[in-house]
Amino acid sequence: MTKALASGFSQFFIQDALDIAIITVLIYKLIVWTKETRAYEVLKGVGLLFLCSIAAQLLSLTILSWLLDSILTSGSIIIVLFILFQPEIRRVLEKLGRSGKRLGKGWFDSASVHNTALIRDMQTAILSLSHRRVGALIVFEQKTGLGDLANTGTRIEGVLSGALIENIFEPNTPLHDGAVIVRGATILAAGCFLPLSDDLTVSRELGTRHRAALGVSTVSDSVTIIVSEETGAISIARDGKLVRYIDAKALSNVLESLFLQTGSSSAFSWLKRKPPEGSHEHS
Repeated sequence: MTKALASGFSQFFIQDALDIAIITVLIYKLIVWTKETRAYEVLKGVGLLFLCSIAAQLLSLTILSWLLDSILTSGSIIIVLFILFQPEIRRVLEKLGRSGKRLGKGWFDSASVHNTALIRDMQTAILSLSHRRVGALIVFEQKTGLGDLANTGTRIEGVLSGALIENIFEPNTPLHDGAVIVRGATILAAGCFLPLSDDLTVSRELGTRHRAALGVSTVSDSVTIIVSEETGAISIARDGKLVRYIDAKALSNVLESLFLQTGSSSAFSWLKRKPPEGSHEHS
């Protein structure tokens, strides 16, 4: 009898511990994924309402307690939260749907020698655009398909090359204002429209290109390279983060991670460094 009780208690404890661990991880991930977004602020507001409801019950404030309970337990607040959190919910589901975080996996089957040459070619082209202060917005598709965004522009379906990239972004040409979407070693489309970031914490100094790069990086796992037409500064957008003033070495690291499959998200750890003070971007 004692052994049976001990066995039942042990099983019950393990199940409860597993249940608590899973819920804890889910809550932690929810906080991480929604931090620095409007959804995070709404979550804090809902949490404050819960605290106020508990305080009202402890202080026997009947009317206030009834009002807060009515708000928090009604089905309408669930619907409102789903509407407010629609972008964040979509982002979370997309992240759950990705089998891994390895950049560019499956797209490049050609020899690494070819990819190394392509890296040098792309680096030369991007640095040339930077030196000439020609604005550019290049989105590298990863696991999340960007076919819908490619359909907003002009289909190219051309072999990726530095010369073609420079020609597309040449000033006063039909496609230079939009984004180029790259899939593997192919330019899918040019002149594409990207979703602008709605992050309230984004600096007002940032122009449309940078906001568009942030926008597409929050709804996909893409990596975007931006060249400012005002300063020529090179920036990188990934996972809803933007790092500006990228030098030639850092640019090479990004391209290697994309084309040679040299690493995962750790390959971008150097992107955490802060940009110089007093610098501005408007394009």
